[in-house]
This record gives sequence, C-alpha cells and structure tokens, in this order.
Amino acid sequence: MRIAILDRDRCQQTKCAHECHDFCPPVRMGEECIVFPEDGKPVISEVLCIGCNICVQKCPFDAITIVNFAEELKETATHRYGVNLFALYGLPLPAAGRVTALLGPNGTGKSTTLRILSGELLPNLGQTEITRADVLRHYAGTGAHAYFKRLQEGGFQVSVKPQTLDSEALQGAEVDPGMARRLEVDPARSTENLSGGELQRLAIAACLSRPADLYFLDEVTPFLDIFQRIRVARLLQEFAGQGHTLLLVDHDLAILDLVADTIHVVYGTPGAYGVATQPRSPRVAINEYLQGYLPEENVRIRPEAITFEPRAPPGTRPAPTLATFGPFTKTYPGFTVEAGRGEIREAEVLGVVGPNAIGKSTFARILANTLEPDAASAGSGPLSAEQKSESGTGSTGLRIAYKPQYIKADIEMTLSEFLAGMTPAFGSSAYETDIIRPLHLDRLLLQPVRSLSGGELQRLAIAACLSREADLYILDEPSAHLDVEQRAQAIKTIRQFAKNRNKSALVVDHDIYLIDLLSDRLLVFTGEPGRHGKAEGPFEMREGMNRFLQDLNITFRRDETGRPRINKPDSRKDREQRSSGEHYYLAA
Repeated sequence: MRIAILDRDRCQQTKCAHECHDFCPPVRMGEECIVFPEDGKPVISEVLCIGCNICVQKCPFDAITIVNFAEELKETATHRYGVNLFALYGLPLPAAGRVTALLGPNGTGKSTTLRILSGELLPNLGQTEITRADVLRHYAGTGAHAYFKRLQEGGFQVSVKPQTLDSEALQGAEVDPGMARRLEVDPARSTENLSGGELQRLAIAACLSRPADLYFLDEVTPFLDIFQRIRVARLLQEFAGQGHTLLLVDHDLAILDLVADTIHVVYGTPGAYGVATQPRSPRVAINEYLQGYLPEENVRIRPEAITFEPRAPPGTRPAPTLATFGPFTKTYPGFTVEAGRGEIREAEVLGVVGPNAIGKSTFARILANTLEPDAASAGSGPLSAEQKSESGTGSTGLRIAYKPQYIKADIEMTLSEFLAGMTPAFGSSAYETDIIRPLHLDRLLLQPVRSLSGGELQRLAIAACLSREADLYILDEPSAHLDVEQRAQAIKTIRQFAKNRNKSALVVDHDIYLIDLLSDRLLVFTGEPGRHGKAEGPFEMREGMNRFLQDLNITFRRDETGRPRINKPDSRKDREQRSSGEHYYLAA
C-alpha cells in the first residue's frame, strides 16, 4: 500500500523539464503512471507506482512525496482531500466526561480530525463522492457509527475553539461571568486592540461558555505565559470533572500531561498523511512519542529520541564571563521594569522565564540595543563586554544577533535569497548541516518568505538570527507556532550552535520543557504583570527553577525517562517535594 502526494504550491511545472515523468520506470515501460491534465501539474497513479522514489529525487522543487506503508496499515483512509493530496487514517473518538488529547506534528491531520468530529467536514473515506449514509455503512458495528448517527441527526451540540484567532468573530462573544473572571477577560472590550494572549483567553472562555455536548479546543497555549497555561489547564480539568466532554489539540507537553485523561498519538509525514493511534495514558503516550517508537503499532516515528538530562551540580570553576548587564530600568506610563547587575557567561544558554507583561521582551530589546533604558540608569550602557580570556585582548563592543518576539513576513524574496544575504556561509555543507537541515528549511528554500506559515516563519527567524556573526544571540519566544518535534529540533540547533562555536545565547520562552532542555542557568522575572517587573538572577538551574515553580505553585518530578512531569496537586509526590523545598525535582 502506498500513497503519492504532490505539493501543488511547490510544483512549478512551467519551470521544469517534467523529470518526474521522463525518469519514471513504469512510464518508460509504457504505463500511464504519471500524466499531465489541463492544468499541467502531474497526476501520479498510486496503483501503477512501484515506490522507487526516482520522481521524488528528480523533482527540482521537492514537490513529490511517495509513502510506502507497512503491511499492518491496510485500512481505508478516513478522509482524503483529493488525488495526490493529504490522507488521514484512523479516527479518535472523544471519551464522555473526559479530556481526550491529540499529540503529533503539524500537518498530520489533527485539525482535520477536529473538523470531522465537529461535523464541519464529512469523512469521504478516500472516495471522490460519498453520502452520509455511506459513512454510516462503513462504520457499522463500531463506536464511530453511533457517533456519526447522532451527529447527523443533530443530537450533538458542538462548541469549537479554532486554531486561528479571529478578533472580528470574537467581538461581542457571550461569555459566562465566572469563566470571564477565571480567565481574566472582559468580553465588553473591543477586540481590535487585544494582545494575542488576551484573544486566546477570550476564545477559550467563549468556547466553554456555550451550552454543548462536545467541546473541541484546537491549540489553547499559544500566546499564553506559563502561569496562564497552568490556569487554563486547571480550568479544563474542573470543566471535564463537571461531566463535560473535551477534545484538545496542543503542543505543550507539560500541559497535556497535566490536563489529559487519554492521548491519541498522531504520526505520519507532514502534508502527506497522518495516522491516529488508539488511546493511551498521558504518561505512556508522551514517553513513546518522545522515544520516537510506538510498540503497539511497531512503528518508528522518529530516528532519534528526544531526551532530558538531569542537571549536574555546577562546576567548582564557572565559565569565564562574556558580558555584564545592568543595573538599569525602563519606565512606561503605568509600568516599570528593572534589572540588577548580572553576568552572561561564555558558551552558555541563559533561559529567561516569567509571566506575560512583566518586562522580559523589554529586557531582551534593551540588551539587543533596539531599545534605550532610562537615561538616569543607563550609565556606560546596559551591556558591557568583559575581557576576552582566550585572546587576552579587551573588547569595548559586543556583537549581538536578535530574534524579536513578533516576526514580519513582508519580504519579497525567497528563503534562499534572504539567507544568502544574511551570511556568506549559505550554501556550504557546514551551514546545511548546522542550520538548514535541523530546522527543516531545505524543502522551503525556493518558497517566497511572504507565503510561509507561522511555524515556517519562526524557523526562518531562528536561522536568520544564528546566521549572523555575533558573540551573543538573543531569541525571544523561539517555540511560538512550532510543534513538539520542531521545538526539539530548534532547541538542539540553538544549544549545539552555542556549544560548538563557543557562543552565548539568551532565550526567552514560555515552554517549560524547552527551558529545561535548553538552559544552563535561569533569569527569573518577578513582580506584578502590567505594573512592575524585576529581573532576578541569573541562578543555577535548580535554584532558578525552584523559585519559578514556587511562584507557579506547582512541583515537577522526573519519571523513569528523565522527563520532568507536573505532579498532580496534593499528590504524595507533590506534598513530599513541597515539604523538602524541591519544586524542580527530587534530590538524588
């Protein structure tokens, strides 16, 4: 069994010599394996295709994907968008009165699953024409039959929080007063000037305020800080505990671990196909997903495991100091952020954590010299370079590369043109190995920058930042819009770049797993969001995480894989760690 996928946006049939057709072995034997209809884009016969992948290798635009399935996967597709287009296999059903979650890469059908289960999209079972009666016949004798029968008869009331936030659609949304208080939203405010986090909380509140039998939430953590994510997770737990049925899609493993009762892993080739597994417990699902191997299906979904390393005690002699910062302040009407004196060490990754609207991005911009601190506290500058130990010569200036929190895509050039203008190393094997391939940009190089999705644009911004020659790399929220695997690859890329090139990095982010994987030390922001923020530290990881998790009022433990997990409130481990003062993880 195999499927052939053509990325129609990437296929530029007027600029190629039809290599896919000319080099295809079945075509050369007289079979019509690849034909060209009126629009000029190739159609590949999955019946005649022998799975040789020659067309994949010969296509100059990387527009073709051939997937050879294992023998175990012979079931009919749940839905297919058309000939040589994306196919979804399997259909997770939400469990009544519980939180069911979907975990998998972007582009593998999670949002398609929500559209099918909400009744927005009729599953076509891989056929060109199908009726609702056909769907019921196909699923006869299964739980899906009863589900679709009730859905088709109007027996389900469904409330959906979509992945994309629409400020116009949310204007005037009816929100339960208690829900508004819990999520700190004011539905009477105009949505035009709301931040991404405010829109996200309003969308969640509006979804949960509607009377419904099923609640579908597609990505609830983007734009939210870790404090808000924990608050949303606890609200969803309570909501399900009141008998409501929820289906959740998200990429924050800590939140899925905390809120989900069961998880369906979704695997496949992004943009080509996706397969949803049977439900697993959160611990088993997340650990198998991180390991990259699903024992029940006997499928390897990733060549390497994503691993977490317990923090070793700091060395007796810390690394030399690259630069010092502060003290400085920055004052706006109604808000002030301040930083004491601190240092950034050579070849370290310094994590920055804290709630939204506390001054983290302001701090990053000041260090990056895109924002001036208050004149009274500026002194000789917010960031001062130390004497370079390896050369023995002093340095009065520090080269800084900066990736801002918000990224613009209004660039009229392709990725390759953009990156070639950033660094002369573009095109070298080292640059390909260190940046392009780990960030999965190789198949996007001919794409216009303005056509990129949020996740693609984020990976390009990380690559652009690391492409500059600098001593310090500052990245503000590099995990935004990335799925779990993309986050892991971004983390690995940033960390290896810093270590291999003896560079330092400062990373602001809300994904607590990312911070745990990435950071050598931690800078913790405290204060009152929207009024006053203060940068404290840097601290060694254990001390910094203990301070941060204490503010969050949660404890983390490490399971048998080394992965940090949020303890259930008032569980034995939670009480044990609180009594010992170890919120980060139990001492060995």
